[in-house]
Amino acid sequence: MRSDALPATVSHCSLDDFLAASAASHASLKLLTFNMQVGIHTRGYHDYLLKSWQHLLPSRQRKHALANIADLLKPFDLVALQEADAGSWRSRHENQVECLAQLADFPYWYQQVNRNLGALAQHSNGLLCRAPLQTVEKHALPGLLPGRGLMLATLQWPQAKVTVAVTHLALGKRTQFGQLDYLVSQVKDAEHLIIMGDLNQEAEVLLQHSPLKRLNLQRLPDKCPTFPSWRPQRGLDHILVSDGLWLRQVASIHHPQSDHLPVAAEVALLP
Repeated sequence: MRSDALPATVSHCSLDDFLAASAASHASLKLLTFNMQVGIHTRGYHDYLLKSWQHLLPSRQRKHALANIADLLKPFDLVALQEADAGSWRSRHENQVECLAQLADFPYWYQQVNRNLGALAQHSNGLLCRAPLQTVEKHALPGLLPGRGLMLATLQWPQAKVTVAVTHLALGKRTQFGQLDYLVSQVKDAEHLIIMGDLNQEAEVLLQHSPLKRLNLQRLPDKCPTFPSWRPQRGLDHILVSDGLWLRQVASIHHPQSDHLPVAAEVALLP
């Protein structure tokens, strides 16, 4: 990567500050990844107990939460979502990925249901975009417990094909590394690569000690803390890009809706 193309990285900032630092150019893409926790507003560890019922039952607060999340998504070109519901009892049978696409004016949306509990819950990843994708593949990730998935998409932009991987990894390191080994096997030939999602692991471990070290991913110079959202200390959510892309800026965004903060990035092709 060229020395003059080093990322202008901010570890933690408001959405307005991130957008103010963005380039006024159609040659860059603004990306966001967000573990939305099914639209549950979490303000502290006590809410894991007090609001645990919202993981199974509908809540009147969910509609306001989706509107709030949609306002966050509107400025971006490509959005990865984790822990969305595809339409069950707890979401009042509303597909949250489709709903957010409509509220935030995304013409194209894609979804992968990873853990289908029927009428009770349908745990999903989602991908929202302003332009149609060339291909979208959905893969089940390995693990003792089923329910983790990987979406692979190809985007033509502007004169190169970009592979986008969206995922939500398991909690245990051994299972994570097995899932990352599978991910690497699927994207190892990609010329330009973007990985987005809740990887449940710090960037240093991912980039230096996991199977991801076999890819030509850029090392992030600063930490972007995302968890817990009310007092972020650990960077578990990531947007990682390959060396052929210019990572202009990346930051965790102060938007305490879920128990995770979203991560935003701006990327461009290197000339």
